[in-house]
Parts: sequence; C-alpha cells; structure tokens
Amino acid sequence: MASQRPLIACEHCASIFRRHELEPGEVASCGRCGTTLWRYSGLTLGGWLALALTAAIVFMIANAYPVAKMQVQGMEQQASLLDALTVTWQQQHWVVALMTGAAGFALPMTQLALLLWVLYPLSRGRLPPAFRFCMRLLGLLRPWCMVPVFMLGVLVAVVKLSGMASVQPGFGLAGFALLTILLTILGRLSPHTLWRYAEDTGVVQAQVPQERQGEILTGCHVCGQVQAVALADPEAMHRCHRCDAVLHLRKPDHLARTWALLISAAVFYIPANVLPVMSIDSLLGDSAHTILGGVIELWQMGSWDLATIVFVASVLVPLTKLLSLAALALFIQFGNTSNLRQRTRLYTMVEFIGQWSMLDVFVVILLAALANFHGLMEISAAPGAAAFGTVVILTMLAAMSFDPRRGWDMEVAGEAEGEAAGTRIADRAAPPVAEHVGAAVDGRGVR
Repeated sequence: MASQRPLIACEHCASIFRRHELEPGEVASCGRCGTTLWRYSGLTLGGWLALALTAAIVFMIANAYPVAKMQVQGMEQQASLLDALTVTWQQQHWVVALMTGAAGFALPMTQLALLLWVLYPLSRGRLPPAFRFCMRLLGLLRPWCMVPVFMLGVLVAVVKLSGMASVQPGFGLAGFALLTILLTILGRLSPHTLWRYAEDTGVVQAQVPQERQGEILTGCHVCGQVQAVALADPEAMHRCHRCDAVLHLRKPDHLARTWALLISAAVFYIPANVLPVMSIDSLLGDSAHTILGGVIELWQMGSWDLATIVFVASVLVPLTKLLSLAALALFIQFGNTSNLRQRTRLYTMVEFIGQWSMLDVFVVILLAALANFHGLMEISAAPGAAAFGTVVILTMLAAMSFDPRRGWDMEVAGEAEGEAAGTRIADRAAPPVAEHVGAAVDGRGVR
C-alpha cells in the first residue's frame, strides 16, 4: 500500500515524500527545491562490501609507498603522506600536522573501517554491532575526509619542485589516484543510504508516522527516519526513536552560530593571505611565500593550468564561501524569500567546495618532506598555513550550522497566512523527479 511506503525528508527544504523503487539510471529529486533525494544503485550490499575492502587495501598501499621522489646533486629524498606529516611535526608546526593528518589519513581510515564494520553483517542479513553509533560517527566524519584534495596537492607540489630539481611521481600517487575514485563511489554510502539498506534487509523497521493535529513531520539527520514532533516549540530538543540521535525540528540558533563562525573565518582570512604559508632555507638565502606568491610562481613556470587551480581553490573558493554564506544569512535575517530554489543550489555548492580550500596546506607539507636536504635546502610550513587551515575549518562549520529550511519556512508562512492549517504527505515520487503536492502545517514549511 502507498501509505505504508517509507518516508523521506528533503534536507534542504523539509518536504516529505514517499520512497519508491527506481529503475536503472533514475534519480528522484525534490520537486520543490531540486535537491537529489535518492538514486538508483545496481550494487548489492556484497558489491559495496567488495568496493570498501578494495579501498581499504589501496589505502594501505598508497600510504606505504612514496608519492614522489626528488633528486638534488646526487641526493635523493622521497616522501609518503606519513613522511610529510612526520617532517611537519618535527618542524614544530603541530597545528598544520594535526589538521592534515586528520583530513588525509586518520579520518579516511576510520571511514573505511566503519564501512567495513557495517557492510559485512548487513550483507549477511544481520544488524551490525553498535550500528546506531557507527552511523552517527560516519555522518560526522564524511565531510572532513580529504583524500582527493591531497592527491591534487601532490600534483601541484611535483610541478612546483620540478623547476628546482629532478622530481618524479611515486607509486603511492597511483594508489591515491585509485583511492580517490573508490572513495568518490563510496561517498554515495551516506548514513541515510545505509539505514535504507538495513530497512530493505529487514534488520531494522521503517516506521511511517501518523498525521496528528499539533504535530509536524521532520526527518532525522542521522538515520533519515521521518517522525512526528510537537509543533508548539520548534526549538525543543527531541530524540530520534530509531537511532536515538538528538533531533531538532530546525537547527537552533542557526544564524547566530553561522555569523559567529563566518566572522571568525574572516578574521583568520587576513593573516592566511598576508602571512607566508611556506618558508625556504637554501644556500641561496632564505625566502617566504604567500598563497598568491605561489600562484604567481606556478604561472611564471608555465603551469598556468595548475596556477589557475590553486588560485581558485585557495583564493576564490574561501572568499566565495564567506560571501555566499553571508548573503544567505542576510536573506534569512531580513525575511527575503525570493529565488529560494537558486539560493538552495548556492548553498549546495558551498557545501561541496568546502574541503578543496585545504589544497595549499597539503602542498606545503609535501614540499617540506620532499625538499628536506639538511644544509642544502629545507622547506617548512609558516604561520599562514595554520591560519589558512583554520579558515577552511571555520567556513565548513559555518555551512554546517546554517539551516536553508528557514527560508522555505518563511515562504510557507507567508502563503499560509489567513488560511487553515493542514498537512499532507506527497504521495507520489515519480522518477526522475519526486512530485511535491504537500501543504504546510501551521505555516512552518514542512511539506
């Protein structure tokens, strides 16, 4: 029966839809804001397990072998990611070493371990031990795993050093290239998707809440379970009855948190661009390089393509995130409900590009590991690298704190003014677009 199909909530506009089976190649999208709700996947749980196991093996190989080798006057230096982290730590740049070590090694390794932990039992038709905790942890880790950014950083570092000495890519770089592909595919295994697989396997139950007066439907950000919560206090804290995660109808104090993080990021953005991110100590003298200085250097070397990539990732992306989030927050603060669909797309873009600003920080630690010839040449991180990494973290946290559903709430409140309140669930989700036919509850905008 249609009324017994599991429900799914759009994370960007809070519309509620019934989940349908899709055909190969189909994608269900929210008819209200355009967000992708779910996709067809031809992979079984056994297939996903094989991919995760392959990624874990490739991860170990990629970190065991050097990503690049450098030769200067008969001396050779090679570096893996772990070598770069060790050198950076020994140079007492602990903040940079911790940030890059977490984003490039510790968190991706934990992500793969969690996937293996839950996929093997699920593929055997069993509920994984500590499934709820693992899914919460996986949801927290996913935005911070930056293996693709590290791989691009290796390419930039190799090109930068090629003008000084003989530099060759190492076997580890091929490993990281393959790992990037595998992790991109595995990125579709969000906690919501894994909970749906658990529902389909029959090890957990998908509950379909009943509509009652004075309540509103909302989705859990961890497991995706749609449930009814009291409408009287939108800021009240609830608990998901399936995964026990903290549940809010809307993110509390989202504007205050977003502005606080944005202002902090803007403060750090100044030293990140003014102070040098890298210092070079060689026989020819000492020098310091800022982010823009590195871009100019790549351009003068003829690597205009990499110079453009670094400029976009390290200069334009952080500035775009700051300005875009500030504009989105101002729209909400002043009650502007125009172009909500376009603003939702802008917010989705800001979320997507968040981690790529870490590129220059990865480049610095690789240069430090490769050009580590005592008495001849030494490269080390500078204060600007830590400030820049802090900007990346703060802007990502600001994007996570912002709640785009508030704009849709205001639109519905305006439409529902003077009308009787009522809630209906969208009963059809015809691929490729899930049709939206809901009405607002008490003007709160969950449909």
